[in-house]
Order: sequence, then C-alpha cells, then structure tokens
Amino acid sequence: MPTDRHIVLFDLFGVIARHQRPGALAKMAARCHAPTEAFTTAYWACRPPYDAGRQSAPEYWTAVLRSLSVDADADTIEELRLADIDSWSRVDNRMVAYVQSLRQPLRAVTEVALLSNIPADHADAFLAAQPWLHTLDHVAFSGKIKAAKPSPAAFHHCAIAMRAAPADFLFVDDREENVRAAQAVGMNGHVFTARDELAAAIDTWLPTRRPTWK
Repeated sequence: MPTDRHIVLFDLFGVIARHQRPGALAKMAARCHAPTEAFTTAYWACRPPYDAGRQSAPEYWTAVLRSLSVDADADTIEELRLADIDSWSRVDNRMVAYVQSLRQPLRAVTEVALLSNIPADHADAFLAAQPWLHTLDHVAFSGKIKAAKPSPAAFHHCAIAMRAAPADFLFVDDREENVRAAQAVGMNGHVFTARDELAAAIDTWLPTRRPTWK
C-alpha cells in the first residue's frame, strides 16, 4: 500500500549528469593501439558485470583488453580506468540546482533519491567530486548494491532501503526500458527529455503545492 510519501528517484547519467565525454572511447582505444570500433564493442560488451559489482575494475579491463588481444599490464589498466572515470565525470549544473530545489522549504518533495548504473570505483570518484550527492535521502549505485537497472532488484533495493512502497516513487530516467522496468515493480515513471518537461510532470504527480521550478 502506498503511503503519503512522495519520493523522486533520479537516474544519474543522461538526467543529472552528462553522458560520456565525446571522443573518450577513441582516446582510450588509441592508448591500447586498438581500432576505435573494436574497442567500443568490447568496452560495452564486457560492461554489465562491472556495472553490477560482479567484477573489479582490473577484472573488467583485463576482459576488455583480452578480447582485443592486447596485453593487460597493470599500467595500461590503471590509465584506462582513470580515463574512463574522467569521461563520465561531467554534470549538468542546471539539473543539479533543480534537484536541490526540490528539497527547499515550501517547495520540497518529501524525499529525493538516486539510482544509477555505475561501477563501484566510479561511484567513489563521483561521491568525492560531487558533495551535493551527500544531501540526498538515499543514493544507490549499481556497483555498490550489486544490481543494475533494468533488473527489478535495483528498484526493490531502493524501496527496501527507504522503507517505502513502490507506489511512493516517481522514477526518472532517460532510457525508456528502465522506466518500464520501474513501472513493472509498481513505481510511477517518467522518461526524461528536458528539465522543464520533468518539472511539469513532478508538479502533476505531487499533491497540490507550489511549483517546483521557476
């Protein structure tokens, strides 16, 4: 049964943070003397266990390099790991401000939380670089909770951790498949395209209250 709680559960990349830096994969491919297309294929094909916390960074990069028939020495792995973290480090400052505005007096959503597919070492770097994350009511990173979207386990983790019913949540993600997965476990969902459209959707979902953004 839903309660009177209203929790906006945000995705990170493509919503609050920007997608991977353009050209980053080409630079990483050049570092290990591999064609960009082949490197990109290996990068994403090997990614799911790393995102879900079932592989460490060295294990992930060893798998990528071996699939490219490239020697997986420690120096190369560490350079690629750090370049990868940097490539995902940008945030949309206007969205950060909007998320923070939801928790201000008179305009506050009951709670604001985050659910992101991100490896554990990336999560540590993001937490260190973005102090606003520590102000949220709950932060769930796939590499830490050992479950990645669109797995139902990722959404159940948030409900259990926050002692809330799925219907208490509005899940916001730029990927439709993830929104559908959240809806399948009983959450409300919104496919993110722009901040103003999101603000209108949140205002419609919440009880009568002051606008969340001006």
